[in-house]
Amino acid sequence: MSAEVISVEVAYALPHSQTLLEIVVHQGTTVEQAVVLSNITSSYPELDLSNVKYGIWSRVVKPNTVLKDGDRVEIYRPLIADPKEVRKRRAEKAKEEGRADKVTGGRPSKLRAE
Repeated sequence: MSAEVISVEVAYALPHSQTLLEIVVHQGTTVEQAVVLSNITSSYPELDLSNVKYGIWSRVVKPNTVLKDGDRVEIYRPLIADPKEVRKRRAEKAKEEGRADKVTGGRPSKLRAE
């Protein structure tokens, strides 16, 4: 008796390139197992699989999530900067430059010529 197989994709992207590998695995394979079976680290030796997050179709999942036929496993790179901190700095700069109201943070009211 042979075990059923499913087809999944493993995706990893850098700013200027991406890799999408289609592999066939046994039913019951987890996200982490599929990534290892894809041998993606041979193309990206700097990729540390112990320090990444995974997703299936843009939804973050745990490494032990069992895959279904047609799933796309995505390997996410760590963030370079905290998005909240970047927005905060951008808002402070706008206030300093007069492009935002210092109290409300919104657009400054325009002075009316009389």
